Amino acid sequence: MTDTRKTIPWLLIALVVPALAVLIALGTWQMQRLDWKSDMIARAEVAASQPPGLMAQVLVEADPEFRKALVVCRGLTTAPFLELRSIQDGQPGFRLISACTPEGLDQTFLVDRGFVPESVVDRPRVVPSTLPLSLTVELRRTPTQGGMTPAPEGRVFYGRDNAAMAQTLGAGEASEFTLFALVSPNPEIEAMVASAPPAAFSNNHLGYALTWFGLALGLVGVAGAMVMRRLRGGV
Repeated sequence: MTDTRKTIPWLLIALVVPALAVLIALGTWQMQRLDWKSDMIARAEVAASQPPGLMAQVLVEADPEFRKALVVCRGLTTAPFLELRSIQDGQPGFRLISACTPEGLDQTFLVDRGFVPESVVDRPRVVPSTLPLSLTVELRRTPTQGGMTPAPEGRVFYGRDNAAMAQTLGAGEASEFTLFALVSPNPEIEAMVASAPPAAFSNNHLGYALTWFGLALGLVGVAGAMVMRRLRGGV
């Protein structure tokens, strides 16, 4: 009579092999993400270190994100704006967003004029104007909104939606890039701080990859020990 205790546990192997394949695939994917993120960080650092260029020239670069540019926006100081809920340095508040078609270009951009703390009620006045304003800005791609982002309430937004913002401002189709003012177009409002968000990227993909590969190695160890114990006649 065959001793079933010494047969290969095929059911265990059938369960372990797919799980092992998934763990290895996840670790490999994280390594690919590590390469992608490292390249992004390097490109951002190079772009941020370059001096401002003319907007028309910056836009034709292979990847203008994080580049500083010089633009002329007519009437921006007193242009209509909407408010984007935001947090800066742990402080809640609003970022004021206006539309601008820079001189020499035929494309509309949204301009982030700066951050105003929630406790500050002062806002720029809104009157028609064509006065030119030279501005140094930083280009950033607008991130895709998550499905849980609340809908805007009038002129108050809870996420960057360039198409909806441009429509609210009565502007044309907006570029995928938002222009972050690096100097406030409204110095009369001292509490308003013009700045681009820090170009900081979390790069934990190596740790994630090692975790998945470690789990795969642990699974092999446990399964191997169970198979060897079965073949040796253990329970």
